[in-house]
Amino acid sequence: MNSFDYIIIGAGAAGLSLANAMGKDSFFSKKSILLLDKNAKQTNDRTWCFWEKGEGDFDDILHKKWSSIQFAGQQIDQKYPIAPYEYKMIQGLDFYASMFKKLDEYPNITFLNEEVISVTNTATVNTVKTANNTFIAATLFNSIFDYKEALQQQKYPVLQQHFIGWFIKTEQPVFDPKVATFMDFSIPQRGNTRFMYLLPTTAHEALIEYTLFSEHLLKASEYEEAIKKYISQKIGVNNYEIVETEQGSIPMTSYNFTSKNTSKQIFIGTAGGWTKASTGYTFKSTQKKVTLLIQHLKDQKPLQNFGKRDKFWFYDLLLLDILHRRNGLGQSIFEALFKNRKPQLIFKFLDEETSLLEDVKFISALSPMPFIKALLRRIF
Repeated sequence: MNSFDYIIIGAGAAGLSLANAMGKDSFFSKKSILLLDKNAKQTNDRTWCFWEKGEGDFDDILHKKWSSIQFAGQQIDQKYPIAPYEYKMIQGLDFYASMFKKLDEYPNITFLNEEVISVTNTATVNTVKTANNTFIAATLFNSIFDYKEALQQQKYPVLQQHFIGWFIKTEQPVFDPKVATFMDFSIPQRGNTRFMYLLPTTAHEALIEYTLFSEHLLKASEYEEAIKKYISQKIGVNNYEIVETEQGSIPMTSYNFTSKNTSKQIFIGTAGGWTKASTGYTFKSTQKKVTLLIQHLKDQKPLQNFGKRDKFWFYDLLLLDILHRRNGLGQSIFEALFKNRKPQLIFKFLDEETSLLEDVKFISALSPMPFIKALLRRIF
């Protein structure tokens, strides 16, 4: 039986970021760390995007960045400069390669390409079994996400940010590579919150995603037909090559995933509730959580005490309550924000960095009645 001080299950954004943060911190230099994943992470299986001020830790692997964004709705279609922010894009394969290169420099970290088949916990030890091995550790970081867990409770709504995206290449230079289309709500909503997301990397190439914030997934053909129609009617192109495709479903819920944490096991990433509930953005939130978790470990605080609910958790909850009851209101909510407030304030609010006065300014851009009703339902 192989023994480690720490085991990290999952080499996604959370697992790799945590392993790297532990590897470069001298506090953990004498600790043995095992990272497990059934996937060798050698394919470009996803794209992460986030906004950030100035230079960041991942600038050396950025696939593209934009200094302006575009928002379109039923009443507005506008481009916004977002300085001092930039909107940044990282491809999964570049992130994996960068992280594994860094992990190779840490002799106390071992990565094994093995699938976890069971996890058992006692008051003193965690036991992790794969098809070939059994490992034990005093502390376990677990990124295995169980969607059923959130769906089986009734206290908090569960929506999904679900999408299919095409990386396309056109013969004609039809894209503006300086502007990322953050949300285009000009498409039919059909009772949901639906928008197009367009990230041009050159004048000839772009990622186009059909995205919904709703409870249920669509048939693949529905996403694809919507993308085809958008390319033809909005972009004005009929001849193009689909270079790559991607699809995903990200949970949007204020359910308390941290309730599963114990003194010996903590859930991380989406499984730990690290996804921003109101938007589905995960990458930047994960980096912030990793920084907090590293300090939490160094301070030797109880693992089950990691994570807290604050005003932003409650703001997210109210929005999700609204969209769960009346999913078609999403377009008008986001359009009111971009019509009445600068994107810099929107980004700061979504980064959970605003003061109470800034919160009031942000919220006052919206029609109050849906939020008042959601608040009253929560109180009573």
